[in-house]
Amino acid sequence: MAGALLNSLRLAKAGVVLASHSVRFVPKGVPEPLPFKLARLATLPIRVLSAPFQAHQPRDRRLSNALAALGPSYIKLGQFLATRGDIIGPELQGDLAQLQDRMPPFSMAEARLAIEASLGGRLEDHFVEFGPPVAAASIAQVHKAVVVQDGERRTVAVKILRPGIEKRFRRDLDSYFFAARTIERWHEPARRLRPLAVVENLARTTELEMDLRLEAAAISEMAENLDPGESFRVPTVDWRRTARRVLTTEWIDGIPIGDKAALQAAGHDIHALGLTVIRTFLKHAMRDGFFHADMHQGNLFVDRAGVVVAVDFGIMGRLGMRERRFLAEILHGLITRDYRRAAEVHFWAGYVPPHHPVEVFAQALRAIGEPIHGKTADEISMADLLGQLFAYTDVFDMQTRPELILLQKSMVIVEGVARSLNPSLNMWVAAEPIAKEWIESNLGVMGRLRDAGDGATMLAKLAADLPVFLANAERAVAALGVMAENGVRLDEATIARLAETRGRQGRWRTAALWVAALALAVLALGQAGLITP
Repeated sequence: MAGALLNSLRLAKAGVVLASHSVRFVPKGVPEPLPFKLARLATLPIRVLSAPFQAHQPRDRRLSNALAALGPSYIKLGQFLATRGDIIGPELQGDLAQLQDRMPPFSMAEARLAIEASLGGRLEDHFVEFGPPVAAASIAQVHKAVVVQDGERRTVAVKILRPGIEKRFRRDLDSYFFAARTIERWHEPARRLRPLAVVENLARTTELEMDLRLEAAAISEMAENLDPGESFRVPTVDWRRTARRVLTTEWIDGIPIGDKAALQAAGHDIHALGLTVIRTFLKHAMRDGFFHADMHQGNLFVDRAGVVVAVDFGIMGRLGMRERRFLAEILHGLITRDYRRAAEVHFWAGYVPPHHPVEVFAQALRAIGEPIHGKTADEISMADLLGQLFAYTDVFDMQTRPELILLQKSMVIVEGVARSLNPSLNMWVAAEPIAKEWIESNLGVMGRLRDAGDGATMLAKLAADLPVFLANAERAVAALGVMAENGVRLDEATIARLAETRGRQGRWRTAALWVAALALAVLALGQAGLITP
């Protein structure tokens, strides 16, 4: 009871701040439940009194400004919801897209305490110079420092978590969970949007971001995936000066990729840089299944050699081999305009509920695929395409999977960065070599041979494990006998619940795969000459 009261008070405070910024509580077009109507009525005096002060504020910035005023955890919530246009609608999504993750820095004294608590000893034992913060965000801030290693001075970037940030996030996430459970319980139309699942995913994401050792590991893994001579790199990690709350990496001296004038003045080919951004992202997502999921302009720099350097690896995306193979099948079907084949793959894999006819699903794929063919690159918007895809997931009872939402969001961001460097960039030509190599690797002769080799390896492993398997089977049979003797059984209700849960998980997995596959497909259609340059 006390927890519910505290959470209600916290949410009421947030509601007052939103009302003072004249923010709608519910997206347009979504039925407003009774509690929201009552909240809107209760905050009417606040909205009336604050209206004169909000008159100068653009309407499409009010929500982002309100969340920034509420603090770090609300900024992260806003950034996360900005990827879920299917939940909050395009109007609020556009507002949240402008949300800047900038906060006042914490003090040098607090930074010193954090480093000494994490690394031991005194700050001077680790850094010969330690400057003031150069950037401060909702979870951490970054300092420029100098270390001496092997007799050489090296400039490094030191990322430090905000003091008490874990406690602050736990408290606010508890309020989010309370709100999500309340909405799902009392507002049936909102259940399809799975607000509780949204908060659970936000909780997992922020938990990973608050262990900077995991970010260091992500940088290291991506560095291993890069090809020699690639026009893209990541900073080196200083593991000796890295802990859960402190991350030390190479300092990047480069020009922000958003500063076109400075890039041109330095003699860099900005059109080539746009190609590098697109092709690097596609290669990481399609070949490695591991990609930087926050490649906006603030996280990309260009060094003196013209190499793109990415920073801030707190948010990463992963695609398993099964997902990547499925994406390959869908890509192949769309590129060759074999929509029936692409639809059948979904049904064979159990990704679309069987009560939907294959022909109707193929018709939906055709409705999205055909308009793309014959158009020039600048006539097609990735954001608009993803909006169409989200609409169809509801029609076919599919729910999007959160981790693949990262892929969709990242593609829109990367497209924006590339076209800011070259507005006439042909996305299809840019994607062609990467998509072609991936499709041949997955669907061509080499892919089939690799699958055959994997199958032979699996058979050999099964043969080696056979004695253990038989021993386990014998014990299992004995255990089943004991269960039968004691009358252990599952009632019909339990079986029904298990079946319902499994079906829900299957639909959740399917939709995100489909949406991500189609979004990737539009970046690869040029490989078959189906897009007009």
